[in-house]
Parts: sequence; structure tokens; C-alpha cells
Amino acid sequence: MTTVRELMSVNPECAQGQDTLVTVAAKMRDMGVGSLPICDQDQRPTGILTDRDIVVGCLADGGNPEEMFAADVAHSEPVCVGAGVPVDEALTLMAQHQIRRIPVIDQDQRLIGMLAQADVAREQSEPQTGSVVEDISR
Repeated sequence: MTTVRELMSVNPECAQGQDTLVTVAAKMRDMGVGSLPICDQDQRPTGILTDRDIVVGCLADGGNPEEMFAADVAHSEPVCVGAGVPVDEALTLMAQHQIRRIPVIDQDQRLIGMLAQADVAREQSEPQTGSVVEDISR
């Protein structure tokens, strides 16, 4: 059975809670991603911030993204998965929480990777991929 470790992206970027939303948005743009984990100084995920969070939590309310911080609008207590977990279990978590990317943590709860829907799709057959996308996008 394939584990998360085999498919995850390593050396993930994360944002800090005190980063401005402009800083985080620029990082997302440069990386071509729609979400970033928020980590403490020990690389432990404390939240996750999506591009939608920036729009809904700041811009839609007339907030200034240069004056608001990642911690202000990020989802606290991110859903994470261990590197040794079977990919099927990670996909179940992703579908349950309607997320396309999930932080991967080690035994000390430190961020060591990210598993994206696209990482799994590249390794599966077309019918399996369609099923994964459908489950996560419900």
C-alpha cells in the first residue's frame, strides 16, 4: 500500500502567524498554490490559510491586507496526516474536510511535507483520479 511519504512534496513552505496577508498572498502566487500552512517557530502547523480565507476574511469586509495578519483569518487546528499513513486514509481525511492539500507531519508534529490532490492524481489511473476529485470537491 502506498504511503503519504511516497507521494508528498518535501521541504514545504509555510507562513508565520505574524506575516501580513499581502506577504502570504505573494508567497502563494509565487509558488502557484492556493493555501499555505501557518507554522510556529518549531515548524509545527498551527493553522492553514487559503486564498479564499484572504478574500472572505479580509477583502470582502473592507479590510486592508497590508495591516491584517495570517493568524487573523487562518483556520486554526489544521487537519494533518502522518507520513506513514496509507494514501487512502489521507484521501478520506481530505474528502471529509473538503481540502485539496494536507500538511504532513512527523512524530514530533513538525511539518515535513504536503500532500496535494494532484500528487495522488499523478500516481493513479484516470477512473481513480476522477473519484478522488469528486470526493474532495463535494
